[in-house]
Amino acid sequence: MRIAFMGTRGVPASYSGFETCVEELGSRLVQRGHHVTVYCRRHHITYPHSTYKGMRLVKLPTIANKYLDTFVHTWLSSLHALGQGYDICLYFIAGNSVFTWIPRLAGQKTLINVDGLDWKRDKWPPLAKRYIQWAERLSGRFANAVITDSRVVQAYYRDVYGIETHYIAYGADVPYVPSGPVLKRFGLEPQRYVLFVGRLVPENCAHHLVEAFQGLRTGLKCVIVGDAPYAEDYKRRLREIAGDDPRVVFTGYQFGRAYHELGSNAYIFVETSGVGGTHPALLEAMAFGNCVVVHDTAENLETIGDAGLSYSGREGAASLRQVLADLLGDPDLVAHYRRKAKERVRRLYSWDAVTEQYESLFRQVLQPR
Repeated sequence: MRIAFMGTRGVPASYSGFETCVEELGSRLVQRGHHVTVYCRRHHITYPHSTYKGMRLVKLPTIANKYLDTFVHTWLSSLHALGQGYDICLYFIAGNSVFTWIPRLAGQKTLINVDGLDWKRDKWPPLAKRYIQWAERLSGRFANAVITDSRVVQAYYRDVYGIETHYIAYGADVPYVPSGPVLKRFGLEPQRYVLFVGRLVPENCAHHLVEAFQGLRTGLKCVIVGDAPYAEDYKRRLREIAGDDPRVVFTGYQFGRAYHELGSNAYIFVETSGVGGTHPALLEAMAFGNCVVVHDTAENLETIGDAGLSYSGREGAASLRQVLADLLGDPDLVAHYRRKAKERVRRLYSWDAVTEQYESLFRQVLQPR
């Protein structure tokens, strides 16, 4: 099959879970004999070559603006696709559903992975929130198939819009990397830090963890991995909360081996995000064998099952502080949840299984009706 990925920043992955999904899924589809094209944002992907892990890269311009970046690039990608003869165009993010009709003009099939309920994010003004909800409704009309990676989100689309979606989980296959230069650079020791990974935007609630450390009596460190464009005020707020506490370490974005080293050697991982579907960083933390603590959203609780702990997002840092204090006082409990988390990911989430499900869905969509 000739398959195109649209709506992300592109590969090599260097921003969020969707880029990682494109890299992991796309490279495996290439290994299975398919022709894969990834549309990349020229200002974001500086990788100089035209192919990556067997995937063809098409780098198009866009407007580097918080509200126009994705919209303009996906529109241009959709127009470019018209003359490419793809069998399948896979879009990401519900807001891009408004473009999924364009490749269909050339007889191409389109699918969209809608992610979580993006309109809940604080970064969007009221008009943008209404647009995203409108785009959610259109996803079932314009695309040949809609995909969710969360049963909670799947139920939302069915109950609110009457849209039947295909559930395909996110994958998590990560290599163990022993303590090395990355930990040394940030002054960290194995099993002596609590880890957060994610974009530093208000709805991801990293402030819950930074605030929880204030008043928590421990020699462990709090490591905040991530960054975000267009969020300078929030990042400044996080650093103000941390103050001069030497236990709080901000590393900025970390990818590849550096990210794997940080994940492999953490003691506890905290997923503080209050919105979204299945969070890739959470699944990967479980795959590393971390004891995980999550903000008690339905999506996070679905992901961990009985293999992790939660705190009250409504109560925020106070609730999280108590959960962390209990864990830090009970190493056996931490070890118990570390084992359960790793086993749950091994049993339910793998990129090979995810690829098999996407490939099967592609073939199903291409079947003549």
